[in-house]
Amino acid sequence: MINKRESHKRNKIWSCAISLAVLGASMMTGCASRTYEPIETPAVEIEGAGLEKTEAGTETQESLQISELETVLTTETAPSFKEVSETVYVTADNVNLRKNYGPTGEVIAKLNKGTALKRTASSDTWSKVVYQDQDAYISSQYVSATAAETAAPTTAQAVSADAVKAGTTQVALDSSWKYANFSKINSGTATLYTAQGNRKGITVCVNAGHGTSGGQSVKTQCHPDGTAKVTGGTTGAGATTAVAVSSGMTFSDGTAEAKVTLAEARLLRDKLLANGYDVLMIRDGDDVQLDNVARTVMANNKANCHIAIHWDSTTSNKGAFYMSVPSNSSYRSMEPVASTWQKHNALGESLVAGLKANGTKIFSGGSMEMDLTQTSYSTVPSVDIELGDKSSDHSQAALDALATGLANGVDQYFGQ
Repeated sequence: MINKRESHKRNKIWSCAISLAVLGASMMTGCASRTYEPIETPAVEIEGAGLEKTEAGTETQESLQISELETVLTTETAPSFKEVSETVYVTADNVNLRKNYGPTGEVIAKLNKGTALKRTASSDTWSKVVYQDQDAYISSQYVSATAAETAAPTTAQAVSADAVKAGTTQVALDSSWKYANFSKINSGTATLYTAQGNRKGITVCVNAGHGTSGGQSVKTQCHPDGTAKVTGGTTGAGATTAVAVSSGMTFSDGTAEAKVTLAEARLLRDKLLANGYDVLMIRDGDDVQLDNVARTVMANNKANCHIAIHWDSTTSNKGAFYMSVPSNSSYRSMEPVASTWQKHNALGESLVAGLKANGTKIFSGGSMEMDLTQTSYSTVPSVDIELGDKSSDHSQAALDALATGLANGVDQYFGQ
């Protein structure tokens, strides 16, 4: 015969079980017609469930049944991932990027519309992507492989009214372009902005240095003819292959160089557009899957000059300078360097002059000889401009002043 205490306890347990069943049915009905980031069923605390024991030390039948019901309602089926290799773009603002898949995964970043990501695996609900050289997960409904509609800049990215009004076109690497076959990372796209007023008919390629996930682990050929590098640098002299895209340094305050180069590129883009130049933005988000060869070849075919933005890895606040073409006879006689090296140096001198006139500190004579992949493949005037080093001021005001100096240098080079 069941005593009153035991009867009361069983009634409480079955009441909780019924409530859970109703909760589960309600949740399934409510989700049938909507699509959101998958949510986790709230954990429900059940008095005595799974813990109650008889005097003999065994769990009661009621406790086992409730424990099984709770498991059904709270366990999420692991998604089935399919391996892929493609670039996708975030389609909304403030989207959670998580350390692990599932709604309880730790949020490691919030991404805005247009951010490019390398997707390595996908399921119906989650995408595995590479973010800052580590694996992460994002809800699949908030990414798209279509760049033209999703990679447009937003106000959250501090885009000026001139840039918003400018027409945009996505540009991919054409395999038929000269030197394109030397590229190893080229699934991404650049954005071509068309000035809307006082258009000059001149396109400036603005290349925010770094920002290619996985680029550090891939090598590309240093020179089109296969000869070795004649100077040191990130890759030492004598090497025939170099890192496809380096990850860049970190400023003294912990800020990644890639973030600062992108911020500076956007400011320069806006000033150039306002001045009537069209702008080819190689990297318009945190990541673009284009190596240094691809970036250079795209500039060769879609722009009248190529400006790559960087900061040096020293810590002396040394000032700005450009990487000039090495005064090495074999290097300067190699094509396409032979046909363009004087134009490279002339562009560099103009940019440094524009910076200096605007009050920017200049390092030494304003140049440093360096054998770069960019210079080695460029057929248009092309410069790597170092705007300081890891101890330099990179506040918004400082970046804006640098952008003004660079824009003035572009005007000087083209005689505008």
